[in-house]
Formats: sequence, structure tokens, C-alpha cells
Amino acid sequence: MSKDDDTNQAEELEDEQEQPHDIWSGIIAFGLVSVPVSLFPAQRGKITLKMVDAKGAPLKRQFFSGNDPQPLERDDIVRSYEIEKYHYVVVEDEELEALEPKKSREIDLQRFVPISAINPIYFERAYFLVPDSDTTKAYRLLAKSMEDEHKAGIATFVMHGKDYLVAIVAERGILRAETLRFHDELRTPEQVGLPPRQAADKKTVERMRAAIKKLVHKNFDSELLSDPHTRNLQLRVKEKLKSGTDVLKAPEEAEAAEGESNVIDLMQILKERLQGRSPSSKSAHSTNRGKPRGR
Repeated sequence: MSKDDDTNQAEELEDEQEQPHDIWSGIIAFGLVSVPVSLFPAQRGKITLKMVDAKGAPLKRQFFSGNDPQPLERDDIVRSYEIEKYHYVVVEDEELEALEPKKSREIDLQRFVPISAINPIYFERAYFLVPDSDTTKAYRLLAKSMEDEHKAGIATFVMHGKDYLVAIVAERGILRAETLRFHDELRTPEQVGLPPRQAADKKTVERMRAAIKKLVHKNFDSELLSDPHTRNLQLRVKEKLKSGTDVLKAPEEAEAAEGESNVIDLMQILKERLQGRSPSSKSAHSTNRGKPRGR
């Protein structure tokens, strides 16, 4: 693991937000079943504001020691585990590399459990599992069987040099992988100061139920998921761009823009692969751009 890995991973996450592409490919394996898939981030990134100088030039990050005003060179920076304040144990790059799990292109599906048995608090990040366009039969059968049985598959796999535990769920014929938080990553109710559960009197419970009943709706309104802050910020940026107010452009910035959109339509790719067709040229162009495989 190089000293740039932390920065590179942050850049990869940024790329996932701006130019979604499949970030891993391999197989779902259990028993004698083998399902070739690619992994696509399900989330689009939120709007971000980039830091530049007053003339629009990008900024360069430098690190400084509290004991020296001069910027540190790369070789002067080490990773460390903090034992207590100002007390560290240095961990060398070679040691981290030795601790990395063995690279694998396999999602090891170890068991199936009822979906209702998984507490949503463990869900961390969602990914679409997209089938290989040449072999969709096993994908279809697995998705239908899991959906009919209301089961989730619990599996492990390695990506970016890290072990992940995932829940594989099926919805409308599509498989999705939800990375799961490990138990030691979660706080308990007691740790955040929640009081122990107490019995409530019958009248109080009835009043609460009545209040809930008044607000019950048959379906969840997806319009509630609209982010007003992002929408208002985008409108403000468009207004300033149209009026030419506070518009910066660094002299070194390239004038040419890419001729086609880098945003891919995951549903279109899923549809084409499930029909046994390769993704369209535009989708494939976006998908293959800078794609890290089998990490």
C-alpha cells in the first residue's frame, strides 16, 4: 500500500460520484452455482463545492508539522495508530500490505437469511450487481428465487484491499449488494445515553397510536427524498452563471469539453444485459473509462 492510497481512494470515490462505472467484477459463488457480475455504485454523489484561489486556480494540499513551518516531503510522513494524545505506534506501509486480504474475484455467498432478520442499522452502502451479458440465466434464477422466498444472501468479498461483508437482496429481478457495518463499528443505545425501556400506561399508548394513525399513508412518497438544499444551491449557481457574477476560470483550464455525457444509465445497462445484449456504445464508453478491475 503506497502513501498515496488514502488520497487515491478519495479520488476514486469522487469519480464514483461524477462518473459512475463498474468498480469491481467477478462472480457470485455458492455450491455449484457461479454468477458472473459487475459492481456499480447505486448512489449518485451529492453536489460538492471545490476550493480554489481568488483567481480560480486549483489548490494544492501540503502537510506541515507543528514544530516546523516548512512543508513536509512525502518521505517525512508516516502512518500511525494513536494510543493516546501525542502517543503513537508507527505502522509501516509494508506491514499494511502484509495485512491486506488475498485478492479475489469471488463473492463468497455463505448463507441465506430472511430479509427481515437484518437490522437496517447495519446497511452502509448500496451497489447494483449487474450480470455478464453472455450469462444471464443464472442471474435471473437467483434473483427470482431470492425474491420469491424473501431471502437475503450473506456474502464476503475483497475490494480495494479490504474485506467486505454484504447482504445480497433481490428486487424486481435485480440483485443489489448492501455492504454491512461490522458489529464493532456501531454504538449501543447505552453508549449514547438512552434510558432503559419503561412500561407506559395504557391511556398514553392509546393516544400515541391514535396520533400515528392520523398520519398513516398507504405508500411512501418518493418526492420526500428531494434535497431542497441541493436544489436551491444549483438554482443559485445557474443564476450567477447566467448573470456572469463571481464566475472564475483559471488561465490553465482546458477549453475543450467532452463530447458526450459520462453519466451512465444503470437501468439501461441492466436491461440490455438481461436481454443478452452488450451495452450500447455510449454506455460502454462511459463504463470502460478509467475502470479499475477486480480490486
